[in-house]
Amino acid sequence: MTIFEGSVPRLPAGCRVAVVVARWNDTVTRRLLDGALHGLAQAGLEANAIDVAWVPGAFELPFAADQLAATGRYVAVLCLGAIIRGETSHDRYIAQACATGIEATSRGRGLPVLFGVLTCDTLAQALARAGGAPADGFVGNKGAETAAAAVQMVGLAAVIAAGQAGAREGTR
Repeated sequence: MTIFEGSVPRLPAGCRVAVVVARWNDTVTRRLLDGALHGLAQAGLEANAIDVAWVPGAFELPFAADQLAATGRYVAVLCLGAIIRGETSHDRYIAQACATGIEATSRGRGLPVLFGVLTCDTLAQALARAGGAPADGFVGNKGAETAAAAVQMVGLAAVIAAGQAGAREGTR
């Protein structure tokens, strides 16, 4: 059996990453962005290799992600948002459209487009998932976790593109 893993801790030199952030619930999304930027820096990405696009809400994340991915300038696009349940079912429609759009962009454009969108019942839950601080490496911050997943997916895509060269033999 051949095993493909994207376990690189750092991104190769010359990589660019885009981050799309929803302004809606920005007390949460700004924390997610801080975590993502920290995670990308930990992976060796310089600040000038990261582009951030702000959109009105989570519904608009897929459009901006698709436009950024279409440029061919990025190895990954991170989508960050916070959808918090309200008194109606509106949140479910937004979450479904957002998830479907992000997934379609990733497959359609052939690069990692990551879903860093919180879907919570309360603001308190969202803030807890956007927690962590620089001192603790943003532990528990889903923005930082999304950045870490992006790094792994960029590594995996490189290993798959190289064929057997980056894979290893293993058993299950």
